[in-house]
Amino acid sequence: MPDSENYRDLVQKVRTIDILTRARVSGQQAGVHISLFRGQGVEFSDIREYIAGDDIRAIDWKITARYGIPHVKEFVEERDHTIYLVADISGSGKFGSTATKFSTLLTILATISLSAVHYHDRVGLILVTDRVEKFIPARSGGNHVIHLIQSVITHKPMAAGSDLRPALSMIVQRIRRMSTVILLSDFLTPDCSKELSMIKKHHDVLAIRVSDPREEELLDVGLIELEDAESGEQILVDTSDPGIRLRYQEEIAGHNREISLMMRRYRIPFVNIRTGDEYLPLLEYLMKSRPGGEL
Repeated sequence: MPDSENYRDLVQKVRTIDILTRARVSGQQAGVHISLFRGQGVEFSDIREYIAGDDIRAIDWKITARYGIPHVKEFVEERDHTIYLVADISGSGKFGSTATKFSTLLTILATISLSAVHYHDRVGLILVTDRVEKFIPARSGGNHVIHLIQSVITHKPMAAGSDLRPALSMIVQRIRRMSTVILLSDFLTPDCSKELSMIKKHHDVLAIRVSDPREEELLDVGLIELEDAESGEQILVDTSDPGIRLRYQEEIAGHNREISLMMRRYRIPFVNIRTGDEYLPLLEYLMKSRPGGEL
């Protein structure tokens, strides 16, 4: 638990995220409109002949013209959703050029969570490093989501390593109700394709990779000491060597291809959000990429 001064800062940060999210989701900021989780609260079900008393706004004029008899569209209320956010809080999240990957992940997570509140969806959370650090069962309501965001901000990881498999295995074992699982990670993790294939049998899965532009290339700055944020291992690298820079780029490119191939193999909608990016268009694209168009 943070001290009183830090706690005030924490509350202010959560309030700021909430205000920005409300403005963005409701379309009040620069004309942006984004409905992450629902359209109009109903979904199309069927078309049938018009019955006296039906709402004329539901008439399907194309079908009516084709058959010469008034037809209306039938809608059913959408069910609320259960959403589980799997947040990778490993040591590599400390890295960032303009902003850290962790702060970017936090903002995205808060935006999704606070958006879900407005549609009465249930939100749960799994914090993971190389182990499950925290599990918060899904619930609805603003107070619950604020608690969830505070938990991400205040949690002190027990480990620095990264491995999504324990969190994915927990979902398979403990979450029986069909849910939307959203992965938030830089995916600098061991292969988790086996666990993803198991989850896809019962749940809807989306993936958001949080990366930093500086990770994509090794700049020529001479002799430097690099430290792995997760393992703590330090190595001396001569960045003026073109061969070293090329090998680094090839490794990164290969890793990126592997992630993309894994997501395509299991038909998981996937976006890469870099620190400093305007992330809302990418989130909107992600939601529309899934079957059915929106959450």
